[in-house]
Amino acid sequence: MLTSFLTLLSLGCLTGITTVLFGFGGGFITVPVVYGVLTMTARPGADADAMHVAVATSAAVMVVNASAAALAQWRQGRLRREYVWPLAAFIAAGSVAGSFATTLIGGTALSLLFAAYLLVTIADSLLRKGFLSVTQRTRPQPLERRTVTFGGIGIGLVAAGLGVGGSVMTVPLLRRRGLPMAEATAMANPLSVPVAVAATLVYALAPTAAAAGGSGRLGYVDLTAGAALLLGSLPTIAVARRLTGRVPDRVHSIAYVALLVVVLIVMLAMGL
Repeated sequence: MLTSFLTLLSLGCLTGITTVLFGFGGGFITVPVVYGVLTMTARPGADADAMHVAVATSAAVMVVNASAAALAQWRQGRLRREYVWPLAAFIAAGSVAGSFATTLIGGTALSLLFAAYLLVTIADSLLRKGFLSVTQRTRPQPLERRTVTFGGIGIGLVAAGLGVGGSVMTVPLLRRRGLPMAEATAMANPLSVPVAVAATLVYALAPTAAAAGGSGRLGYVDLTAGAALLLGSLPTIAVARRLTGRVPDRVHSIAYVALLVVVLIVMLAMGL
């Protein structure tokens, strides 16, 4: 148990860095980490809901991480209201539906969807123009109304269902509207908050989690794992926020995709 706690604590520091630099809120790091720890330490047959618990715990951690990072970004003047609202409201609506849908999906299917989502995002970032380098525009372009409504609902649906916060959809979206990586990733944090809140409430109150729940669990949310991750991530967020804007734009975008590749490899190595 001590080894698992220390592992989560140390990797919590990594989630803090990715929250600030990439707007992940910890989701893409938290899900495979919690899943791996649960499957390695669970009693025989007790890890059937490991992926659900990993997604739920990731969402709970993101509530705190994304909120803390968003507050820091706001104080630095990096948030732009026209890109956050009303997109956040439509993301929240989609998040509720996505969270409920996830409680009905089997753990293996959920793992496959998580890996597929990563693969599609990586391919999209590499093959479509406008992500690795900003397009040559005189100024960033506003979001279209249909992108805000239908796109927002779609982002919330997928992000809450997989416990990833939505940054891997919002960052490319804002990037292709002409925003530099520093601003696109900054906006991803407040846009992840409604996803995390909606998902956490659904997972914590899910009736199907009652039988699987045990000590230290609130529904599907593993409180011990979440606490360990936050102990590592929150101090790191306070330090890492000073790096915002100092990373060259192209290096920042390449590192974003590289991290997704690493997470995908880890998930595949764990056998999903």
